[in-house]
Amino acid sequence: MIEKKKFGELADGREVFRYILSNRSGVRASVLDLGAVWNSMEVPDRDGKMADVILGYDSVEAYMKNGGHLGEIVGRNANRIGKAQFTLGGKTFILEKNDGENNLHSGTSYYRDRIWKAETKEENGKSSVIFSLESPDGDQGYPGAASLCVTYTLTEDNGFEIHYEVVCDQDTVMNPTNHAYFNLAGHGSGSAMAQQVWIDADCMTAADAESIPTGEIRNILGTPMDFTQMKPIGRDIDMDYDQLKFGSGYDHNWVLKHEAGKLSLFAKAWDEKSGRLMEMYTDLPGVQFYTGNFLKSEIPGKDGVLYNPREGYCFETQFYPDAINKPEFPSPILRKGEKFDSTTVYRFLVK
Repeated sequence: MIEKKKFGELADGREVFRYILSNRSGVRASVLDLGAVWNSMEVPDRDGKMADVILGYDSVEAYMKNGGHLGEIVGRNANRIGKAQFTLGGKTFILEKNDGENNLHSGTSYYRDRIWKAETKEENGKSSVIFSLESPDGDQGYPGAASLCVTYTLTEDNGFEIHYEVVCDQDTVMNPTNHAYFNLAGHGSGSAMAQQVWIDADCMTAADAESIPTGEIRNILGTPMDFTQMKPIGRDIDMDYDQLKFGSGYDHNWVLKHEAGKLSLFAKAWDEKSGRLMEMYTDLPGVQFYTGNFLKSEIPGKDGVLYNPREGYCFETQFYPDAINKPEFPSPILRKGEKFDSTTVYRFLVK
């Protein structure tokens, strides 16, 4: 079932709507046509008690000031591009420097500030909202006019699917993601560092002090970055390790072991106290696991909660950071006339 409700208005008077998807189990998710934001995810614990496990806001104004990118679709390129420039087809493209000398999440002309066109669909036990956006040639500094489509689907087995489809009339960079923050104890429950995580990766893209990959694919087995055995997020987060010091905690790209292009289980997160378990699937080669190290309690979140550092964590499925400048990395180039087509799934269970 899908319910549409007014969420608020932009400063120019345009209305923003919230779409609430629910299944027969009583699980509910909500998304906004502002920024195609994933606004909430209400799932049961082992006793059937529901909680919203996505960090977010209750107002349009808060989302427009969203320094942590809570729940939004990031594009054209998620993560960082070193020196805020790249060369494609013999031409150099200059981007906004909004993270020191680098470009982060495509600069400050964010997709989250835009109203996306929305359609709804219900069939075969699935409820979907299809968001579409036209990104003109030169938008954010990128070449080509791109047509983006992001479909959110709630399934009867408590899966939340994100399906990305993009075409462009020129060769361009295309590496979108969703920047949801999770706390399986509930969005207002405080630190998430006791929750446990497993990631199907033996390696990471080592980064410098500005979080730009050096090009090294580093074996991380036996290091604090090793999540091949499920462990509490906070167990090793403050250890004396170069990557953790650079990122003030976990904020790195893990090199996933599955076959690129094949939808596969790549991570799990578990809150032992509530029993809530999240399984994650993607067909992309990497995931940025970020532990909310720079969250700031400046803007009240949902229910007036102030979110502090490490009270939520992200699994941003992606091509590797700065991949456009690292030909040895899987390529984020979308060729003219071809289609970017990718799916990420978050499935909620109890254990």
